Amino acid sequence: MTHSPRFASVEDVRDRLAEHGYLASDAIATTVFLADQLGKPLLIEGPAGVGKTALSGAVAAATDSGLVRLQCYEGVDEARALYEWNHAKQLLRITAAGAHTDPTGEDGADWASVKEDIFTDEFLLSRPLLTAIRTEEPTVLLVDELDKADVEIEGLLLEVLSDHQVTVPELGTIRARQTPFVVLTSNATRELSEALRRRCLYLHIDYPEAELERRIVRLSVPGLEESLADSIVRLVGALREMRLRKSPSVAETIDWARTLLSLGADEGPQGELDPQLVRETLGVVLKHREDIAVAAERLDLGRALV
Repeated sequence: MTHSPRFASVEDVRDRLAEHGYLASDAIATTVFLADQLGKPLLIEGPAGVGKTALSGAVAAATDSGLVRLQCYEGVDEARALYEWNHAKQLLRITAAGAHTDPTGEDGADWASVKEDIFTDEFLLSRPLLTAIRTEEPTVLLVDELDKADVEIEGLLLEVLSDHQVTVPELGTIRARQTPFVVLTSNATRELSEALRRRCLYLHIDYPEAELERRIVRLSVPGLEESLADSIVRLVGALREMRLRKSPSVAETIDWARTLLSLGADEGPQGELDPQLVRETLGVVLKHREDIAVAAERLDLGRALV
């Protein structure tokens, strides 16, 4: 197995991610660089919508790597994460050979030979973890929202994360020919095991500073005036200071900017936000009725907001 670093420096990380639309903070760029240099998995935690998943896609694009994604959910198991056997194809092979599963009698020898034949690579269905290990091309493996999966799935990951290999009992151990860049994300809805954390570099991504969020919004929404972007980011910052069920994510800030731009909000003096327009579009950034009520009251939408 070979490990060839993809980035030359922290600045190289920041510049190449920016070329693909991801503006990384110093902490993000530094941790990505270290994970790349050390060949270690990167565990990212933080609230939803702050760019955890998008980072893996940006790394893949910036390094001309393939992106393999394991989307975690309650009940995801080995067959969905690692591999499974193509039972339908195996059955056809058994039927074509005229063999039977009865190990005794005249057909026993036939079954022994067929059994050896059907547990081969031809009948193996690779799932994301095995796919990332087997590929010979540069690969980014994203294990997304790991906290949604049962704790047992973490045990399946340990061999992949520690040794970059997968053991298939019928075939033996399959070792990676190149070290995939592994990103695991979590919204911290449950605590991940210490065994898994020990194998990773850790990065917490929170809501960005106002200046960085302004740059992200303007990059994502072409044609948005700087004054309007500043007003939107300041207003979203005010919403995040409130006790809401769910604070606006960066993705929702971008959606709101697109919404306000399409409704002509940039046509007001100095990018001024019209209180009525803000009130009518709060559902773009706030997704609970009580949050909208709290925001409308706290912001006093009868007054100018900028």
